[in-house]
Amino acid sequence: MNKIITPQEFGELRKNFREQNKIVVLCHGVFDLLHYGHIEHLQEAKAQGDILVVSVTASKFVNKGPGRPYFNDHQRMSFLSSIEFVDYVMLSEAATVHKIVEMVQPDVYVKGAEYAVAENDVTGNISSEKEIVEKYGGHIYFTKGEVYSSTKLLNKFFGALPENVIKESKDLRKKYGENIFDQIRDKVESFKNLNILVVGDIIIDEYVFCTIQGLTRKDLVTSTFYDYQETYTGGALVVARHLANFAKKVTLLSQMGFEEDILKFINSNMSPVELRILQNKNFITPVKRRYLKRNNLRQEYTKLFSINRLLKQDQIERVDYSEFNKTLSEMLPQYDIVVLCDYGHGCLPDESIRLAEKSAKFLAVNCQTNTSNYGLNVITKYNRADTFVVDEGELNMAFMGQYLHDKADALSKLANQLKSKYAFLTLGANGALGINDDEKSQMSAATLHVKDTVGAGDAFYALALMAAAIDMPVDCATLLGNLAAAIKTNLLGNSKPVEKANLLKFLNTVLNV
Repeated sequence: MNKIITPQEFGELRKNFREQNKIVVLCHGVFDLLHYGHIEHLQEAKAQGDILVVSVTASKFVNKGPGRPYFNDHQRMSFLSSIEFVDYVMLSEAATVHKIVEMVQPDVYVKGAEYAVAENDVTGNISSEKEIVEKYGGHIYFTKGEVYSSTKLLNKFFGALPENVIKESKDLRKKYGENIFDQIRDKVESFKNLNILVVGDIIIDEYVFCTIQGLTRKDLVTSTFYDYQETYTGGALVVARHLANFAKKVTLLSQMGFEEDILKFINSNMSPVELRILQNKNFITPVKRRYLKRNNLRQEYTKLFSINRLLKQDQIERVDYSEFNKTLSEMLPQYDIVVLCDYGHGCLPDESIRLAEKSAKFLAVNCQTNTSNYGLNVITKYNRADTFVVDEGELNMAFMGQYLHDKADALSKLANQLKSKYAFLTLGANGALGINDDEKSQMSAATLHVKDTVGAGDAFYALALMAAAIDMPVDCATLLGNLAAAIKTNLLGNSKPVEKANLLKFLNTVLNV
């Protein structure tokens, strides 16, 4: 008998099992590497009834970090179906198990002992799962066997994490104790007390996906076939979305032109962020359109070229900022953190910067350099930043290459110049460097599996600035930023913000060494 079935197929069998008074037991998990702990867990589950059903989270919904699951859907289900006392195996194609529970309607839903205390469940789903199980007359049973870890085995023996990351995680456990995950999780949970104001350039990212047909015969230019297009929020919009998954309240103050279609798109994609977007007749909302092709063998994309619609430097002079500055001045004292997202596209004139420097209780700055403002948008135009993030090019520009041979020394000098308590330097594939007073910490990139790097710096910025605001140790703050960036690099564009549950799952994966 083929044990691997669809939830719909099992739904047709459920009535017969009920008529036969057979007790249906459901187990759910990733089951990425089947080990002795799983066998004990499943044996104890089978002892609770007659029919043991095991559901497996589909790969695209596994949030243990880039590169996971290690084994694909078919392999994981085949492992489980080979166990004699497992009766049925099915794939759960959703972020939660709710639909599976509704279809299986288990008499007993079995979870591991680690879920017995609801507060330990980083997903926060155990309560809703219990509610659905009880709705159909079932109950939850927690197994009593020793808890083992597929993640730890994969990290140790299968190279699921880069070697440097494993070493750094071991060092953190040695420095802070075996409960380091709980310590950092408690700090992340404390972000929910923060009221944050995000100020800066909103950007609309358009991704046009193409298939390359070849070169045209006459002009020898690339000829492509249009496949489809997606639009994402970028710039200050996506930073605000990242922050909103952690903080108590996030408000975005920005300005744009009178493009009603863009405003409608923003309004429909920014919940729960509170929006204060001022429309200005002389302003042009930044739109960046990228043309991409997909790699045939891997889920990676090559950018062919881009077209940007932006305010030109001479056009910025025509913008009247009086209403924007008045609104900014009124809002600044109301927030614990003021986050400046300065992409150099005309939203933040000098007067706005000076207002923020004067009135913000805690000021975070990200002043980015890009092809449209190269050499003009330099972080040294700021006089104050309680924390800031720069990349290597931006650090080099701040000192005109004077200290590039010693990045840590240059970052420290810039932090002193801006009176910063925390400073961060992103290093791409080499991770990031964090400085807090006299303490320095370089943490490796959390993954080398990359789909799209656009927005990785924004994700790092969002988590690092919150960590800095609550005085988290700089190595832990840098680690959080790296984890957020790694999650983002495995998403296309800014299609989704970094979510707290996913970040904590990835954190647990990285520290489980």
